[in-house]
Amino acid sequence: MTTFADLRLDPVILEAIHDVGYEAPSPIQEEAIPPLLEGRDVIGQAQTGSGKTAAFGLPMLQYVDPSDQEVQALVLTPTRELCIQVTQALRAYGRRKGVDVVAVFGGAPIRSQTAQLRAGGHVVVGTVGRVKDLISRHSLMLHSCRFVVLDEADEMLDLGFLEDVERILSLTPSSRQTALFSATMPPAIRRLAERYLFDPVTVKVATKTLTVDTVEQFALEVKPREKADRLVEVLEAERPDQAIVFCRTKIRCEQLYRTLRDRGMNVKALHGDMTQGARDGVMISFKDGRLPLLVATDVAARGLDITGISHVINYDVPTSPDVYVHRIGRTGRVGRSGRAITFYEPKQRREIEAIEKHAGVKLSPWVKGAHVAPTPVVPKPRRHSKPHVSPDGDGPATKLILAAGRADGLEPSDIIHAITAATGLDGESVRNVRMLEHFSFVEVPESQAPRIVDSVDGTEVNGRPLRLEAARS
Repeated sequence: MTTFADLRLDPVILEAIHDVGYEAPSPIQEEAIPPLLEGRDVIGQAQTGSGKTAAFGLPMLQYVDPSDQEVQALVLTPTRELCIQVTQALRAYGRRKGVDVVAVFGGAPIRSQTAQLRAGGHVVVGTVGRVKDLISRHSLMLHSCRFVVLDEADEMLDLGFLEDVERILSLTPSSRQTALFSATMPPAIRRLAERYLFDPVTVKVATKTLTVDTVEQFALEVKPREKADRLVEVLEAERPDQAIVFCRTKIRCEQLYRTLRDRGMNVKALHGDMTQGARDGVMISFKDGRLPLLVATDVAARGLDITGISHVINYDVPTSPDVYVHRIGRTGRVGRSGRAITFYEPKQRREIEAIEKHAGVKLSPWVKGAHVAPTPVVPKPRRHSKPHVSPDGDGPATKLILAAGRADGLEPSDIIHAITAATGLDGESVRNVRMLEHFSFVEVPESQAPRIVDSVDGTEVNGRPLRLEAARS
């Protein structure tokens, strides 16, 4: 078995690894650390929970010089939660060497973060927006930054941050070493890698290593009006140690949380409409094991890296097969077994089939007490292209363009609210909002696009009328 010493890490780094209790490298660490130590650029396809923070963090910290007070490394993260999590890990790995790690993120006073940067900071971990703000204020200088990591790049894409990421990368030395980690590799992320990484080594942890071998996967067909009752039935039968119940929208998340709370369950919600303080409190209690049941949206649950989660329940079918794999990857970690149960309505059978094909398993029907070994899906001859699971599960998505952007004071939430308020669409049907200075892009169900344009074009947001039309290919 490979050990961390076999990977040619310095003794001081090996001591730090021993301090945090790591015994042997995970697959992503075993494959990514050697090329990073050689100075190569790396693309790592791996999910949260695979050990990727140590995979990029240990080589980076090995090369940081504590006597040089310049910023030598930058880690960009899509969310505040992931920023805090990565910072805590890097501080633990770098403590014996005396490496100073500074976290910068929105929702906290920028003045105190500026003061921390003035006082030092060999490694900066930050959310994209806050890093950009600090650069514009000349509080964060990257001219000596020799190591850059893009963590969970696909989430940066989903949140519309790629343009800002490219701007930040352009301000770092061309001689830098770059590592990009992403659970999925959509075309936009591949183009980013081709443009900003030099002759990269690609490291990929197969999906089955993270999920299929350690997670029993079930599906349960339910009628819409019976979903809450069936969920209670499943929870009572499964008696999970800790479980995450995923919903598609913030509204559904809040409604389900109240339903379960009113039935006497120890449960909390986690979604984007909560204050940051409230979200932090829920995250801490869940990570500490004091909270057994969490109802969450996908974006809010980003950054939850917990080994004790025994169950993932997809109360709503995930918006894509990739999201399914990412959700269930939160259980069955570090050699433990896990269980994933996906609720679906009769009309969503095709979405389940697309998930089965993508994940390479057959979802077994859920019944109380059922256990199952993963059953591979036998490929079938296809006459048509791979099924595309759209946000509303009803066909492909299409892109719309708005003649307004950041310069007009718009936020992604303004666009989503304008569309949902005018059309009555589910908020999760409006995806991939990308904000530019004077224009914005948004994806909606193709079948609904003409109605959305008719309903939203001309409506006022922030005192100005929105101009909306279908984007040309």
